[in-house]
Amino acid sequence: MLTHLALKDFAVVRATELEFGPGMTVISGETGAGKSLLVDALGFLSGLRADSGVVRHGSERAELAADFDLAGTPAARDWLRDHELDEDGQCQLRRILRADGGSRAWINGRPVTLAQLGELAGLLVEIHGQHEHQSLLSRASQLALLDGHAGNEAERAAVRAAAAAWQALLAERDALQAQGDVSDRIGWLQHQLAEREREALDPAALEPLAVAHRRQANAAGLIAACDDAFARLGGDEAPSLARQLQQVRAGLARAAEHEPRLAEADVLLEGAGVQVEEALALVGRIRDDLELDPARMDELERRLGRVHDLARKHRLAPADLATHRDGIAIELERLRGAGERLDRLDGEIADAAVAWRTAAAALSATRLAAGEALSTATTALIDELGMGGGRFLVELEPVGGERPDPNGAERVEFLVAANAGQPPRPLRKVASGGELSRISLAIEVAALGSDAVPTMVFDEVDSGIGGAVAQIVGRKLRALGGARQVLCVTHLPQVAAQGHAHYRVSKAPGEGITRSAVERLDDAGRERELARMLGGVEVGAEAHAAARRLLDEAAAADAPAPATTRRTRRAAAG
Repeated sequence: MLTHLALKDFAVVRATELEFGPGMTVISGETGAGKSLLVDALGFLSGLRADSGVVRHGSERAELAADFDLAGTPAARDWLRDHELDEDGQCQLRRILRADGGSRAWINGRPVTLAQLGELAGLLVEIHGQHEHQSLLSRASQLALLDGHAGNEAERAAVRAAAAAWQALLAERDALQAQGDVSDRIGWLQHQLAEREREALDPAALEPLAVAHRRQANAAGLIAACDDAFARLGGDEAPSLARQLQQVRAGLARAAEHEPRLAEADVLLEGAGVQVEEALALVGRIRDDLELDPARMDELERRLGRVHDLARKHRLAPADLATHRDGIAIELERLRGAGERLDRLDGEIADAAVAWRTAAAALSATRLAAGEALSTATTALIDELGMGGGRFLVELEPVGGERPDPNGAERVEFLVAANAGQPPRPLRKVASGGELSRISLAIEVAALGSDAVPTMVFDEVDSGIGGAVAQIVGRKLRALGGARQVLCVTHLPQVAAQGHAHYRVSKAPGEGITRSAVERLDDAGRERELARMLGGVEVGAEAHAAARRLLDEAAAADAPAPATTRRTRRAAAG
């Protein structure tokens, strides 16, 4: 649950820090005082995008931070651990909004993206806005609310996976059928492949062929070079290099008895002689391999010519011909198996359809059960909210079509009969704004607490109601506070009286601009604030008496609350 919220230079708030506990905390204040700013701050800490207008005038940036106690919130602890952001069970969301429109976010002091901030915040805080009843007019929103109430994420995931598998098979079949008669294509590919397979096109074969062609093309020059080298290195007709080395060594040997250092020169010449002999032997072997062979030359030129003609024909480099050949072979194999694949696909598609329908049936069962429970609970609340005889129904309409729907086998429509004897009509067609507000609030309250989010925030969701209906709404929210932490921004004293704790937001002019100040109210402060909310401009004794009655009624009707109640605090003070 939320334990601490700190704001600095945010809108009209210069700096404030608030502590929160379990139960229901209400936030009230005069119109325009900025009581919804606390909700806005939690929204931005949940990843909502903001502009420079949220930064206090004259400041460079706004700073927001919220601390949460993760006890009883295993999903958030697991998320932090999976993202390597855990910090000994601590959880702090922090965000800076700059006046130039930029922003940065942190979780436990480490930078994160807005998407990550929103993902974690979604496990911690659920915000219900004052205009949320408008979103309930959307059938998509109705389906999302029903699924949330059903807690059927596993079933929805199974349907999405089955639909994706079925759709992939259908797309494959469509693509194969779109090819039509591929016999002409197969024949052309067979010709192309045969043309390439007649030649050795792999680089391992082309390189030796090119080397052999260069050798044969230059055979005469190579033979002449080898003969000349052989003669110069060791020939008998002219003074060869080998013979000259022998003569030089003999002369040095006679002189070495007078100059010992000449022996070192003899050693070097001896090595040179060995190298000359080895070179002579190698040149001889190469010369023996060389011959002028016009027939071999013609054969090599024909083979290379065919390879280059093939490359020019298909506008490829010779080195790319082998890859192109392999691609043709793969396509040919695929086309040859297209008919067999189509036959197999029909069976696989039938199996995938059965799998989707089975998963969709399981999902439908959860929606049917949740719809009945939500209908019963909402109908009861509609009656409590002053619409006696009204009914609420969740209608599941089958979705037709031959294609899989990742959302399941039905659409959802919320139906309402505002008065006894009236036929149920779609919620989106309810004409009265007041009725729509109350019905939507009943739906929201009936669906509350069905998920594991520990903190629920309500921003003037009681707009458009009053009197006894407001008191009932307040009691429902206070009861919800026994299982969840509830933060409620309200303008109704009947709702505010139900809180276990109460903050008041007020305007505080100073330094030429209006600021918002937030204070936590004690018992006397709560009575004064409720009297103000009841009495308007002039707050008299009657308003104070009515405020005391509201507080006493809330405390008397309350089961043991998670926070210290007004009555026990008075007993402790006495």
